[in-house]
Amino acid sequence: MKIAPQFLSAILTALVIGAVCAARAADAPAATRRPNILWITAENMGPDLGCYPDSPWSKQVRTPHLDRLAREGLRFRLAFDTSPVCSSSRSAFMTGMYQTSIGAHNHRSHRHDHYQLPIGVRPLPQRLAEAGYFTANVASMGGKPVGTGKTDLNFEVNGPVLNTALAKTLKPPATDDGIEGRSQNTQNSARLYHSGEWTDLKPRQPFFAQVNLPTVENSVKDWVAAPGNPWNGQTHPAITDPAQITVPPYYPDHPVTRKHWAGYLDSVGGMDTRVGEILARLEADGLADDTVVIFFADNGRLEQRGLDWCYDSGDRVPLIVRWPKNFPAPSQYKAGTVSEQLVSLLDLTATTLAIAEVPKPAGMQSRVFLGAQADPKRSVVFSARDRTDDAVNRIRAVRGPRYRYIRNFMPEQSFLALHRYKEARFPVVPLLRQLHAEGKLTPAQAVLVAPRLPDEELYDLETDPFEIHNLAASANPEHQLMRKEMSAVLAHWIDETNDEGRTPEPADIVRQWTESADRQHGTPAWAKKAAPQKLP
Repeated sequence: MKIAPQFLSAILTALVIGAVCAARAADAPAATRRPNILWITAENMGPDLGCYPDSPWSKQVRTPHLDRLAREGLRFRLAFDTSPVCSSSRSAFMTGMYQTSIGAHNHRSHRHDHYQLPIGVRPLPQRLAEAGYFTANVASMGGKPVGTGKTDLNFEVNGPVLNTALAKTLKPPATDDGIEGRSQNTQNSARLYHSGEWTDLKPRQPFFAQVNLPTVENSVKDWVAAPGNPWNGQTHPAITDPAQITVPPYYPDHPVTRKHWAGYLDSVGGMDTRVGEILARLEADGLADDTVVIFFADNGRLEQRGLDWCYDSGDRVPLIVRWPKNFPAPSQYKAGTVSEQLVSLLDLTATTLAIAEVPKPAGMQSRVFLGAQADPKRSVVFSARDRTDDAVNRIRAVRGPRYRYIRNFMPEQSFLALHRYKEARFPVVPLLRQLHAEGKLTPAQAVLVAPRLPDEELYDLETDPFEIHNLAASANPEHQLMRKEMSAVLAHWIDETNDEGRTPEPADIVRQWTESADRQHGTPAWAKKAAPQKLP
């Protein structure tokens, strides 16, 4: 197994610390009380809640339960993922290491090759279990489906099975389900979590529980849990009026766009209802006053310019923390307030360990942002995009409080380069092609159909929240100074963290994804006409 030289000392130290921590946990007195920790994780959404007034949709969406959680907790305005796609982002915040540092950067990679994490890097639930926490990936609440049980990690978890009942449901390798290898989700869950049932939590405190919500997500048919597309028999109402939607300026103001965006906001509202049910059950079970609640989304918004793209639309996420009454709150916490601190989802790992009184392992890239052991605040955050399904690309970005800098390492992979999943599920994609052919796109919209990405992008989020005015070639000396500084910071991060995206993924893996995507979603006529010899 490869170990980057710059991490070897830290990893060896981490092994020693890990052994000491495990021994201390085993010897800890039974009377020591630590809080329960509950992660409530939404899929694919930006900070588009009523409690985020800087969202253009804060008054068009209905999220009373999360708005209440924000009033009772601490809301982080500037929280960001490390990758604008679920599996890469989850691989990072579940380990406390950038996905690009641990070979987990390509979406849904390593599902059949038994790829293991580097020595010294371990998933968060395993560390907490060794420290005496009961771990759960809650899928059922007293028999009612409430979560997906998703892990979606780009590596195979090594270690003892904690949930033998779940492990027994595994399919033999010969019957696995294609390149996505979804059975690895079950295998990893069985080694990370003791249970998937909510009712197991109360008698087994302290616990670390995750509820991975089924929304915001879509299918070829419709948004998941929309009236015509139920999730486990559950639906949310369609209540958002498309006529009242604020359409982002980079999309055509068209009925197709408005309808799809209304569906997104309805999905956010449905997600909020599920959060309300979870919080009510936490209260009813007498657990609320002993449980730290952390709500966040795994990556940014499920839209064509969000998912997979290193803009705020793809990287910025909601993050709310509520501290329980029975435990002293950290100095950084004041209920009902808003933090302007830059936080990466990567930092959830070390912060959760700190809440559980588990020291952060040496070499971990995650930072503690709450508590007495808080690390220095971040001045910037980083994100990375690599292959997603059949769409190969490599993009790196750095975001500060005001500016975002993006480096496109494969600018020939244009914004509308073939991505069969999006062609099938995002109606704005064929709409953009159609209106471009008809000459009906505005300059901001026409950028999305350009044959090439810019090599560099720079945006001033203070004056340009939709990131449509690229300042990379601006004549303004301030902009050029910022471009050079942020470019240098990004280049240093790539080297310092040993970005493995610099090595291309094997062509055979890309071929398998191309064939799988063609089987699932088909190939649009324009792509067949453009390059028929490349199709499977």
